[in-house]
Amino acid sequence: MPFASIRIITDNLDDLVAFYEQVTGQRAERPAPVFAQFSGPAANLAIAGAATVAMLDGALTPATNRSVFIEFEVADVDVDFAALQLKAEDVVLEPTTMPWGNRSALVRDPDGNVVNLFSKPVGQ
Repeated sequence: MPFASIRIITDNLDDLVAFYEQVTGQRAERPAPVFAQFSGPAANLAIAGAATVAMLDGALTPATNRSVFIEFEVADVDVDFAALQLKAEDVVLEPTTMPWGNRSALVRDPDGNVVNLFSKPVGQ
């Protein structure tokens, strides 16, 4: 079974799309006003307005994630982190070298979801 995507449900579609356009460096595909998608070689990130899941009787609630984070492998964590120009409250972890060697920065998107920008140690 091929992996299709991760989808974020939001009441703040345009701001979330703009944030992920900046993080990914690509324009979102917008096949409908309530939906956007970023396609990549390994996975897709979809963002949809709450109206797309209204028939699910509250099973999904925007801006309530506290158990999953979205990860992007980048060439230079420090450069990409600085380019985001985040407010202090949106920074979970400034660029840090983790005990396993990855360099990571954890930030919050406009809905509060945690996003990990990371790079692997040189030579991996």
